[in-house]
Amino acid sequence: MGSAGLRSHPRPGPAGPDLEELLVMVARGDQEAFSRVYDAVCGPVLGVVRGVLRDPAQSEEVAQEVMVEVWRTAARFRSDRGSAMTWVLTLAHRRAVDRVRAAQAATDREHRAALLDRTPAFDEVTEQVEARLEREQVRRCMRTLTELQRQSVTLAYYRGHTYREVAELLSLPLGTVKTRLRDGLIRLRDCLGVTA
Repeated sequence: MGSAGLRSHPRPGPAGPDLEELLVMVARGDQEAFSRVYDAVCGPVLGVVRGVLRDPAQSEEVAQEVMVEVWRTAARFRSDRGSAMTWVLTLAHRRAVDRVRAAQAATDREHRAALLDRTPAFDEVTEQVEARLEREQVRRCMRTLTELQRQSVTLAYYRGHTYREVAELLSLPLGTVKTRLRDGLIRLRDCLGVTA
């Protein structure tokens, strides 16, 4: 095999700049250096992002955002704090986590909005409370009427009977029913604090 085997494996040429040196060049605006950085890190960046997001389309979008961030912030890379690959992958992880948090915040906002839609408006709640209090006050005041007044008011105003029907139902003269209704309504008005 001797020399034929050597010819099939060309000797490596002079080594180009490593990733740290390329990032320094990118920080100076070197587009060719960025192209080489992109080629070197795009696969690992996509892998980290996809590991966090799971969604392939969102992962590709976030990976592109990371690469733009690398272009814009390459000057922030500090080799004394770690390798260039670690710095880029940290950017990728942070950006992916930010996307997850943003999606969760949007879901939470939608959930709160849905709950607010189901929550009655303040005015509606106030009206319900006031109506309940008024009903209780009317019940309390109805208990202050005589039995005949209470029966007459109940039949005429809560059951919808005419004065004549109330008189027939209670086996009383029409004039007596009208007097008891009038007296009962005056008593209710005074009890409820209604001014004429």
